[in-house]
Amino acid sequence: MGEVLHNFWSSTGILETSITEIIMLAIACAFLYLAIKKGYEPYLLIPIAFGMLLVNLPGTGLMAEDGLLNYLYEGTKRGIYPPLIFLCVGASTDFGPLIANPKSILLGAAAQFGIFFALIGAVLLGFPLKEAASIGIIGGADGPTAIFLTGQLAPDLLGPIALAAYSYMALVPIIQPPIIRFLTTKEERQVKMSQLRPVSKKEKIIFPIVVTIFTIKLLPSSAPLIGMLMFGNLIRESGVVPKLAETAQNSLMYIITIILGITVGAKATADVLLQESTLLIVALGLVAFSVGTISGVLFGKIMYRLSNGKINPMIGAAGVSAVPMASRVVQKVGQEENPSNFLLMHAMGPNVAGVIGSAVAAGILLNMF
Repeated sequence: MGEVLHNFWSSTGILETSITEIIMLAIACAFLYLAIKKGYEPYLLIPIAFGMLLVNLPGTGLMAEDGLLNYLYEGTKRGIYPPLIFLCVGASTDFGPLIANPKSILLGAAAQFGIFFALIGAVLLGFPLKEAASIGIIGGADGPTAIFLTGQLAPDLLGPIALAAYSYMALVPIIQPPIIRFLTTKEERQVKMSQLRPVSKKEKIIFPIVVTIFTIKLLPSSAPLIGMLMFGNLIRESGVVPKLAETAQNSLMYIITIILGITVGAKATADVLLQESTLLIVALGLVAFSVGTISGVLFGKIMYRLSNGKINPMIGAAGVSAVPMASRVVQKVGQEENPSNFLLMHAMGPNVAGVIGSAVAAGILLNMF
């Protein structure tokens, strides 16, 4: 009996737990707290955090060669999940605000400056160009784009970059509000924008077709992301395949989000995440995302001046492509300053422009490197 108990005790993972694993388990639990208690993007943060929890428990073998999560991770590594996420995003997104206010595409473009700022910073810190490009794309706050580009340019960095990108997407409600308030005045934050013009069904159907043709002709490397994004939007706006649109908006989106989130989290092992280079990547990712928000807001302030105070500069913060989280942040901050201020649809213009912008930026970086 004693030998049986000894063998059982030896087979547990308790004796194998190290200090670094305890640190990772604490980080995973902190993420779960933020998702469940504070409500910070739980659809993203819960799968990521639980993936971290599972993979840092000793003896599970989930990311071993024949482990469950390792098999699921193949779709992340081979760039299958990101275009599928873009299809679902397209099917869930109304491009009407962007069509009604084409100027908002400039805000989406301005917010991509963080990508190239971080790229230059990574090169100066000694990262090779391909790795620097993969680090820079975190600034777009677009997890699928970051995974897709990194899988092509720097697959060895896929784990830390995917984790950083998705973590910052989930933490948008924490990171963006202080930056917005610091860069804008109370008067600017209180600006009420006039209602957008109605957009016809014909315009909404033509838009994804035109964008697909123009963008992919210009940057063929962006086809997997832009093509799937616009395909998803077309099945939504056509109105003739409601079951396809409904499936993409709901079932498929949630399935891919669960698998992608838990496998991204499963790459956050102690030996990967607690390295100096990984911590540097996470720090550069934060810089990239912050600079993207800053550049979007600053360009929004320029548009505020040029419009004689008719454009609320806060909507520039939504130019990062974290849809719809960044738009919700702008709406929340706007209502805190003025309860009658409704900026959500105005912010969605730059927000969806940012999705297109980050995919185009990824295409440019693929062409360059």
